[in-house]
Amino acid sequence: MNLHKILKIFAGILGLLGIVFLARIIAAGDEAVKSSALDGDTAIVDPLAYVAYVIMFIAVLFVVIFVLKNLFTNTATIKNTLISVGVFAAVLVVAYVVSGGDTTNYFYNGMEVTSGESQLVGAGIFAFYILIAAAAIIMLLSGVKKLTDK
Repeated sequence: MNLHKILKIFAGILGLLGIVFLARIIAAGDEAVKSSALDGDTAIVDPLAYVAYVIMFIAVLFVVIFVLKNLFTNTATIKNTLISVGVFAAVLVVAYVVSGGDTTNYFYNGMEVTSGESQLVGAGIFAFYILIAAAAIIMLLSGVKKLTDK
């Protein structure tokens, strides 16, 4: 048996397991699932979640393997990749420094949020804004360049 056939069989088994577990959830009904979840019993939903975790883990594993394989076999892209990772890290550092700490006491689910956690959330929001602005500027410059090249 070749690897392709084995992977197709494995994917088929995971797909069938997902269908069986989904049918189990549908057969139980919404109210039964909700009431058992409120009581802390998630035995109906857990098997489907585990199948989803396995599929996600396999997908992430293959992505990482093939990215690293391509990165080291195609050495011309290493420089550009490292520059991109460095720029992204710089954006994260700038966002963290700019966000600052928040002295207000916040509570989430009855637990106090620390100023460090608040600063990390603020850094994520600032990083998002910086990346959105950079993407918009790059798209505008690309459009202007296309217009002027004609």
